[in-house]
Amino acid sequence: MGKSYPTVSEEYKKAIDKARRKLRGLIAEKNCAPIMLRIAWHSAGTYDVTTKTGGPFGTMRHKLEQGHAANNGLEIAVRLLEPIKEQFPIISYADFYQLAGVVAVEVTGGPDVPFHPGRPDKPEPPVEGRLPDATKGCDHLREVFVKHMGLTDKDIVVLSGGHTLGRCHKERSGFDGPWTPNPLIFDNSYFKELLTGEKEGLLQLPSDKALLVDPYFRSLVEKYAADEDAFFADYAESHRKLSELGFAEA
Repeated sequence: MGKSYPTVSEEYKKAIDKARRKLRGLIAEKNCAPIMLRIAWHSAGTYDVTTKTGGPFGTMRHKLEQGHAANNGLEIAVRLLEPIKEQFPIISYADFYQLAGVVAVEVTGGPDVPFHPGRPDKPEPPVEGRLPDATKGCDHLREVFVKHMGLTDKDIVVLSGGHTLGRCHKERSGFDGPWTPNPLIFDNSYFKELLTGEKEGLLQLPSDKALLVDPYFRSLVEKYAADEDAFFADYAESHRKLSELGFAEA
């Protein structure tokens, strides 16, 4: 499906460029790339293709959505971002949270994810329970990503590779630890570690291990473990798709 992006003013484009620079500084200073990627993903991943509700439309600014169980800890990201957002009242929260995710990938050594501004802010948060459950397997992943979000099997594997950044916190998710030895670098080590098997101090969630069970998922895990360039190219596209769910539909 093609996209028909809205036209934004020159003033808006300049504000986006300035905000991007401020976000680079914030993420470098606070080492907070993982939670910035998480707020972008959790904002976008609530989209439901059937009802055309949820999605990357700034609703994470509401305490109600921050209070959803899957979003435990994201109030930290909202709090870190707010001083920069206040400098750019022209920018929607919808664009700002997605821009933060794009910058998080870029400044940790990942690919440049295309960013198109113009998302409107919506007033109401989506219903709770739309985000993936880390304790479940392939059928659940397909239910969430393909049936509800309208993404593909390939997107599931590619986006799982975003776990190269960050770690789980026991008090937030019940799980603890990073997926990779360097959780502040964006690379293909998530896939390498997944194929290596469990290691002391590193995390593999049930939803990660599920990628090795399904033959198609596993073929992509093996491809990306062997070829970081292929992962980066596909990641940039899958992240863009996720960040634009329900936005600029032609």
